[in-house]
Amino acid sequence: MSEGDLLDHIAEILETIADEAGIDADVKISEDAEGVIAEYVGEDLGLLIGHHGQTIDAIQHLTYRIAFRGSESRKRVAVDAAGYRERRAVTLRAAADQAAETAVRDQRAVALDPMSAMERKVVHEHLKDRFGVETYSEGQEPSRRLVVAPLVD
Repeated sequence: MSEGDLLDHIAEILETIADEAGIDADVKISEDAEGVIAEYVGEDLGLLIGHHGQTIDAIQHLTYRIAFRGSESRKRVAVDAAGYRERRAVTLRAAADQAAETAVRDQRAVALDPMSAMERKVVHEHLKDRFGVETYSEGQEPSRRLVVAPLVD
């Protein structure tokens, strides 16, 4: 499948999902060195996003699986809706900063709310160079959470 065909195929998958959900949305799609980036554009996209992005995560996973079914070569597929992922990342980084401050100040581990692997990665990356704290995940999906703990000398 050529690159153009792949982008068209992914756009078609995403359009079909929106249509079947009864949502009027357009799909913007592009490609960079890391993979394919697709975004739903429109009004009232909350149903596609779901609670804490669970639905958009599932759509992304399904799109990837369908687009590359039987294919030897694969690329990352990122699906967003109305800029949700960046807004959520800002919220996660703020929560991470607050947890890090509490962990250092109170010298105790702070567990964040359960979140997806993608969301935990945002927090791990945000705090990886932060002085005085470490991060790790604990628990089992879907209740797996990230913990911010003070570094012990």
